[in-house]
Amino acid sequence: NRQHHDKHWALRNLNLEIYKGECFGIIGSNGAGKSTLLKLIAGITRPTEGEIRLRSNVSTLLDLGLGFHQNFTGRENIRMNCTLLGMDEAEINDAIPEIIAFAELRDFIDYPVRTYSAGMCLRLGFSIAAHVPSDILLIDEVLTVGDQYFQRRCVKKIQQFLDEGRTIILVSHDLHSVRSLCDRALWLEGGNLQQIGPAREIVDNY
Repeated sequence: NRQHHDKHWALRNLNLEIYKGECFGIIGSNGAGKSTLLKLIAGITRPTEGEIRLRSNVSTLLDLGLGFHQNFTGRENIRMNCTLLGMDEAEINDAIPEIIAFAELRDFIDYPVRTYSAGMCLRLGFSIAAHVPSDILLIDEVLTVGDQYFQRRCVKKIQQFLDEGRTIILVSHDLHSVRSLCDRALWLEGGNLQQIGPAREIVDNY
């Protein structure tokens, strides 16, 4: 009857509302509970206690390339991922040219994903998630990956989302991105809320 594990709360006593059309940032040190919170919102993980009320559909950028089949081409992976994300055949056919154009993989789009570099997988993963019709986009650290040219394009796409009235929840160690993109921010530490408020103020305090 010995206990072979310790209980650890990755996130606890957190109560917040995120509003439609805002860009909401989540900051904190490694292990603070940021990615756990995104997984809870996305429905990947269920809360041990409490509840999450989500009034819209969600697209996630949590682990780019995780859902790729390594032997499928980039084009085949686009079709597979869009299908899994609930798009119908007509929506997929309309979206494929835009996804390919944004990813800028040129001839590599018809090569197996196992031949792609990490940066190419990033481009394809971001492009798919960014073109899925959804009202909420969850982003975990993808703005710190890839070259500066692609990072700028990601930021421009995020700004387009916000201009369309959609909601973005952004986890990032890039405090400049949080300060410049987000309306409000949440500072987590050790799974607990430290502060929540205007993004610039929270980043400065952090």
